[in-house]
Amino acid sequence: MSISKTKFISSALVIGAASFALAPAAAQYTGPSEKVTAATVADVMEKSKDDDKVVLKGMLIRKSSDEHYIFSDGTGEVSVEIDDKIFPKVPVDDKTTVQISGEVDKGLVGKTEVDVKAMEILK
Repeated sequence: MSISKTKFISSALVIGAASFALAPAAAQYTGPSEKVTAATVADVMEKSKDDDKVVLKGMLIRKSSDEHYIFSDGTGEVSVEIDDKIFPKVPVDDKTTVQISGEVDKGLVGKTEVDVKAMEILK
């Protein structure tokens, strides 16, 4: 490679690196950005499709089996699955308001459930 060609490539690399260094910094990711498709149990039951993202506020009104609960927000009821690792370490009863985030799981036999990925107790 000739010296002028090497000099040109070196100059191009320096200019490219300087341009990159002067570019404004991109915003840092601070939370979920996938579209949430339902905010009420009624929406989950009527409009949601399998794997839709949901965020719901309401109460766990009863436990149906291990890691399975019935959730209600006043617009309806839906079965939710909450892994023990996600469940808060403080007591939760049927009067405790919580916010759950997760994915809709539409079963083949018409059963709808929410697979909870995060749970927070609201005051």
